[in-house]
Order: sequence, then C-alpha cells, then structure tokens
Amino acid sequence: MTAAGILGTGSGLPEKVITNLDLTQIVDTSDEWITTRTGIKERHRAAPEETTSTLCIQAAKKALKMAGLTPRDLDIIICATISPDMPLPSTAAIMQRELGAEPIMAFDLSAACSGFLFGVMVAEQFIRTRQARYILVAGAELLSRFLDYTDRSTCVLFGDGGAAAVVGPVEEPSGILAAEMHTDGHYADHLYIPAGGSARPASCETVRNREHFVKMRGNELFKIAVRSLEEVSRRVLAKAQICPNQLDLFIPHQANQRITNAVCERLGIPSEKVFSNIGRIGNTSSASIPLCLDECVRSGRIKKGDTVLMATFGAGVTWGGTLIRW
Repeated sequence: MTAAGILGTGSGLPEKVITNLDLTQIVDTSDEWITTRTGIKERHRAAPEETTSTLCIQAAKKALKMAGLTPRDLDIIICATISPDMPLPSTAAIMQRELGAEPIMAFDLSAACSGFLFGVMVAEQFIRTRQARYILVAGAELLSRFLDYTDRSTCVLFGDGGAAAVVGPVEEPSGILAAEMHTDGHYADHLYIPAGGSARPASCETVRNREHFVKMRGNELFKIAVRSLEEVSRRVLAKAQICPNQLDLFIPHQANQRITNAVCERLGIPSEKVFSNIGRIGNTSSASIPLCLDECVRSGRIKKGDTVLMATFGAGVTWGGTLIRW
C-alpha cells in the first residue's frame, strides 16, 4: 500500500466581484441582512464566455505546476461539479482535451459541496492500491447560472469558482491519515434543482415555474449541517487517534459563517486554527474546500508537517471529513 497526499494545488476565480450592495439593486435585501445571516460580503461571478471547465483548467495548470508535473503525467482526472458545461460529455473529458493529457480515465463526480473530498477519497484508493500514480481532482461550480434572483435566501449565498489538487504518492508519515464520507437521500428535497433532469425535463412549463433554479430549506439544513460536520470531524479524528487540540488547521466547507462558528465551538477548536474566506468568496459548493486549501498553501498558512482537517456538507445530503498531514 502506498500513502497518498496532495502534491500541488491551484485556483481559478472569475475577475468580476458582486458585493452585497450590488445585490440590493436587484433583490429585496441589505448588506446587514446578508452579513448577519451568512458572513458573506462579496462573491465572484463568471463572465458569459466562462464555463465550469474554464475555471477547472486554470486551476489544474497551477496545481500541476506546483506539483512539478505536466498533463501527460496524469493517470486520472476527476471533476467534482453539479454545474457541468453540459449534460454530456463530462466536464472532465473537456479538461482532458484542453489540458493535452493522454487518453486517460476522466469522469465527473456529483456530490454537491462535498464533491471535492469525495473525489480525493476516490483518488486515494487508486493510489494506495497502485492502480494510478498521479490524479487530478478538480472542484468547480458556476452556480450563478442556476440562481433565482427573486429569492433572497439563495441568490446571496453562492459564488463561482474552481480549484484543483494533484493527488499522488507521498512518504509516510505525510499523506491522508483518515477519511469518511456519507450520503443520506432522505433530505434530498432540502437543497435541489427540480427541473432539467429526466424527472422534470426542460419545458415551457418548467421554465415558467422557475424550476431550473436552486431551491433550499435553509433552517432545516442549518441544523443538519452543524450536527453532521461535528460528528464526522470527531469520527475522522478518532480514526487517526488525534485530538482536536492537536490540529494545526481546520478547513470547513464555506457554506455559512454561523455554521462554522457552531461546529468549531462544539469541537473546541479556537478561531486562530480555523480558516475562512466565505466573506470574500461566498459558498462555491464543490470548489469551496480546494479554494481554501490553495489559498492556505500559497500563503504559507499550511506548512510541511502540519495536520489539517477538512470537513464538508452539501446537497444530497452529503457530508464527510478528511484528515491529512502535509
């Protein structure tokens, strides 16, 4: 068995920034209302010509450069997204073509906000069993294309962005120490897009009824998210026999600052060991954790030997945690 770790990271963010003040011009809200309930001040919005693959490719090139690899070194490409360029082919296939990688296995993974960590766990299995050596895992979303700007409870939350990581073999004690992922479909109707799939194909009726936009039961999700993130974090730490106070950094999914605060309080993790960029970037779904990770690596917040816990929660509902020693 070979230990698996992250060899390089990269990000791709659209240039355009939408502030809370900008949103007050198009929906009944205020900066105070958004900030108090979410912690978000601004978020990025993709230009009309940008796509999910555009952001993935930007991030992938940076991650490969940090890892000292080329696209032709890759064995697998995994793209975690719920907002692909198109229903088919996969966004990963477009990435493979545009990066100039060999004709390798490339596929999309749909686990909403948990997608990146799901992808990393899949990559780890290939590497540990020596079925692959270098795997690119990307997480990217253009959820601005699926937001209802008459619904202030959802349109203020989400930002566009993409990030990627190269997962490959590392020498112990570095690498992924423990991971755990879950899905509970009983809450599938708490965060979803009703139409556009085989259940509700696009039609004049679905468009007229605004069924192609994100729908969310926020109050119920808040409680489930806090409970799930706390529980999975404790379980992952226990697997590695590490206490919360031994962590160097905690990177939670950037869904809501109040969720982060509640989880950290329950785990007893001090604020100086928690990373948050939700104020500047908003909720970018599957791109959330890898964007944080890349920012921490490039700023020196994460150093060799650091123990980092990443925890996530998303539609499905899905949730999970990954503990890694850098």
